[in-house]
Amino acid sequence: MPAIVIHRAGELRVEPRTAPPPGAGQARVRIDRGGICGSDLHYVRHGGFGPVRLAEPMVLGHEVVGTIAGLGSGVTDLAVGDAVAINPALPCGVCRFCTDGMSNHCLDMRFFGSAMRRPHVQGAFSTEVTVEARQLVKLPHGLDPSIAVFAEPLAVALHALTRAALRPGDRVVITGMGPIGMLILLAARHAGACEIVASDIAAEPLALARSLGADQAITPEALDRFTADRGHFDIGFEASGAPSALPALMSVVRPRGRIVQVGLGGDLPVASMVLVTKEIDLLGTFRFTDEFAHAVTLLGTGAIDVAPMLSATFPVDQAAEAFALAADKTRAMKVQLTF
Repeated sequence: MPAIVIHRAGELRVEPRTAPPPGAGQARVRIDRGGICGSDLHYVRHGGFGPVRLAEPMVLGHEVVGTIAGLGSGVTDLAVGDAVAINPALPCGVCRFCTDGMSNHCLDMRFFGSAMRRPHVQGAFSTEVTVEARQLVKLPHGLDPSIAVFAEPLAVALHALTRAALRPGDRVVITGMGPIGMLILLAARHAGACEIVASDIAAEPLALARSLGADQAITPEALDRFTADRGHFDIGFEASGAPSALPALMSVVRPRGRIVQVGLGGDLPVASMVLVTKEIDLLGTFRFTDEFAHAVTLLGTGAIDVAPMLSATFPVDQAAEAFALAADKTRAMKVQLTF
């Protein structure tokens, strides 16, 4: 069964992998679709990100949906043929963070397609995978797999909103309009933000942001208009990871406003004088907890429409072409694979 395997930076292969039969509490899932994430691109282009480096071949992919093909003993709430989204996170459930409701900080986390552990945790860009049944969320009847596969990145956006404590009527600015920035835009609008300004350096994502409902979509330089009277926005989401973005947000968020750092880009400069004198809350956000199931529900009801974000779909044997397109932000927002 074909799988998409990264061996080292620049060496992506489609090669056979076999899923083991499901054991107790497990399910075998026939993968229907997968979405290419920024972290997948980092492995392909750079062999990792930050201190995380490939040490062995690894199947990529963590944004996937599929159909249950087999069940192990003890699984009673799922059936063969069920359409499911797979939560790529498998926390231990017993460490102090798991028991405190912070499973995204699990001390023994296993996350699909991650080189953080040795041996690496294999991903789900494969024809079939065997997973713990507790990782599966049934898809609402009739939900298109091409929409359902957005559940994982939407969960990331929803967790960022949770960290921001966004309330109806808040004024929001987002820097970095990649897939997560776009999903934050959609989620913030659904949550009742009264004004959303999107910022990016490229024209193509700004045009998409306008079509998705941003009140304004502007370049970083144009943010200067919001610095008057010590800032305009209640909440800023920094989704680019660019070193210049965080100081820019601090200048346009009002006193006692909140900034959520979403993008990863290494160590970033912090204007500590502004942080202190404006009493800004600077928050981090990492992955998600129970937002994954909520994301599936929102997609199933159509409350959040992600369809305009899908740029192209490729079969698994055209993985190289799919990854090349996904890396070109002037031509693609989200690229998916079929298996």
